[in-house]
Amino acid sequence: MMQLLAQVSSETDLYVAQNIFFAVIAVTMIYAAFRVVTTANVVHAALWLVVVLAGVAVQFLFLGAEFVAVTQVLVYIGAVIVLFLFGVMLTRASMGDDETVAGEKRAMAAIVGVLLFAVMAMALVDSFEDTRVDIDQPQGVTEVSDAIFSQFIVPFEAVSVLLLAALIGAIVVARKD
Repeated sequence: MMQLLAQVSSETDLYVAQNIFFAVIAVTMIYAAFRVVTTANVVHAALWLVVVLAGVAVQFLFLGAEFVAVTQVLVYIGAVIVLFLFGVMLTRASMGDDETVAGEKRAMAAIVGVLLFAVMAMALVDSFEDTRVDIDQPQGVTEVSDAIFSQFIVPFEAVSVLLLAALIGAIVVARKD
């Protein structure tokens, strides 16, 4: 009986530790996301975005989706952020504080952001209110890759073409005539 109580206690401690770790990562991501949209330096915004995306990868690891976490790191942190910084530096964008950002447009941006959040939250709740996720049995690599490369192959390829177009556009804009 004592052994069973010790096992239940250790499992409870594990769940408490997981919840604390989740909360720390979530608060860090929220702060970093806030800094992405409030910093005036474009390079600093990209670096704060790296913190947000790394937090997403950690959350995927926390859920047992190692393949998705590695894909998050490789595709988003490794490729998209590098492409973003590459484009910023090639287009000779302002690297310091940008005084041309108008303060009067911040209220409209905040209103649009809150409305967008509300619409997305309602759509997610409406779509997944009856769905339960069984985190005790994580998805395998084959199920995730089959889902990505069978059902979502068109959006996957569209994103790759979009990234290629952004790279070519950055090179064309930065090229001297």
